[in-house]
Amino acid sequence: MESNTILNKNAVIYLRVSSEEQVENFSLNTQEQICRKEAIRRGFEIIEVFREEGKSAKTINGRPELLKLLEYCRRNKKNIDAVFIYRLDRISRQTQDYLAIRKRLTDYGISLISANEPTGNSPTEKLLETIMASFAQHDNDVRSERTKNGLRARFLSGQVTGKVPIGYVMDHGYAVKDGENFEKMKDAWNLMATGTKSLKEMAKIMNGWGMRKVVSGKEYILRAQTVDRLFRHKFYMGMLTSTKYPEEVLGRHVAMVTEEQYYKVQAIIDGRNRAGMTIGKRLQDNPDFPLRKVVKCSKCYGVLSGGWSKGRHKKYAYYICKNRCGAPSIPVEKLDNSLIEFLQSAAPTKEQLDVFLMVLRKSFYQNVSNLQAKREKATQAVVRLKQMRQTLVEKNLAGTYSDEVYHEQNKIIGNQIADAEVILGETILDAYTMEDVEVFMRDKFSHLDNTYRSSDPGERRVLLGSIAPVGLTWCYSGLSNREFSLEYKTILSISESDLAMSSP
Repeated sequence: MESNTILNKNAVIYLRVSSEEQVENFSLNTQEQICRKEAIRRGFEIIEVFREEGKSAKTINGRPELLKLLEYCRRNKKNIDAVFIYRLDRISRQTQDYLAIRKRLTDYGISLISANEPTGNSPTEKLLETIMASFAQHDNDVRSERTKNGLRARFLSGQVTGKVPIGYVMDHGYAVKDGENFEKMKDAWNLMATGTKSLKEMAKIMNGWGMRKVVSGKEYILRAQTVDRLFRHKFYMGMLTSTKYPEEVLGRHVAMVTEEQYYKVQAIIDGRNRAGMTIGKRLQDNPDFPLRKVVKCSKCYGVLSGGWSKGRHKKYAYYICKNRCGAPSIPVEKLDNSLIEFLQSAAPTKEQLDVFLMVLRKSFYQNVSNLQAKREKATQAVVRLKQMRQTLVEKNLAGTYSDEVYHEQNKIIGNQIADAEVILGETILDAYTMEDVEVFMRDKFSHLDNTYRSSDPGERRVLLGSIAPVGLTWCYSGLSNREFSLEYKTILSISESDLAMSSP
């Protein structure tokens, strides 16, 4: 039955549906049809429709059609009498926002009419309207609380609640291996654990492997800061952490690295490695000046830097004292050649290596025994500390310990676990046999100059650091201050009489 009402008032319709409501078949077309019927029944003519699809009603931000509606009403307030909505929660699920929008429309002389709820300007109608709006917020708050509790329960059960790092993907709510990226990231951890690469070097290597950071579907190359965050991520050793929750829980995903390897890499990044020279994140490589920050000036003991000088026909590379102490600049080729001569003269003889390896073999097996004893103590310490941390978590949840006390004690326990894990992470003796060590020593130390030339920047620093841990000094006539490391000095100290008597 059609209405005979004369349409002499203008109105607009605002429609909104969230993604979840679309799934529930709560469509915009259904809302519009009901709103139009109610407008005709009340004698209004619809002159504009604003359709908001897939938008949440928690806040006004991010709802362009609602903002367009308010601006449209402001500009056409003399020509609009009402805004029709399917239900009050279409405007907002926050009572404060709803009342603010209603007041603005009232100031324009425009009524807000719900097609399914009592709305109007009488005191009783306003009260009911406010109560209905409060119900919408209450319902939204309950849903939000359930969602938070559900996410926390999911987290505590070891399931991922956020994004996963490179090497993993989400599949039906679970973190699984990401094919080649998983193996590449695992190789990156193994390479970083050698202690020969800086974060900048690792970023370059990982980019060369085709690894990328993905944000909102876009790929970005990896930088040193990104690589640092990746190697700090406990997700790789099978643990879940969150900025929202204080606990650390064992994840249900496949761990990429062991706890020992994880904490070993942390020690390397933090500069606690014992390679002799700095090989951490603070030293950047320059292929034009490979000895920059490695060789020192004999006049002020400042490190040498590098720079270019423009000649008549070309540019020339020079090392210069970073302190600008007045010492003359050094041609790069001159310093490089002097280093090669130094390495040639410092190379041990075959006989010296033979005796040293004989001594090293005995020390090697003794170290294996000592390391095993340390590992057993460290394993017991880790078990005890993890039990302490679990007790700490339980007392925090029970309210016995405040969050402040929890975080303070958890940090102390975490540092103690990290120290123990570093001991467990010392796997170098497990990775090689004494035969491997002997082959490596003879290959690398018989011709130090060739070893230096064939090494990358990180390996060169390790090589020079193992020979001269306090660094090399340039006396503006050649390299001096050849204070060898104790280990290397032992090799070179083997005399002909030692060889003749076969006495180590």
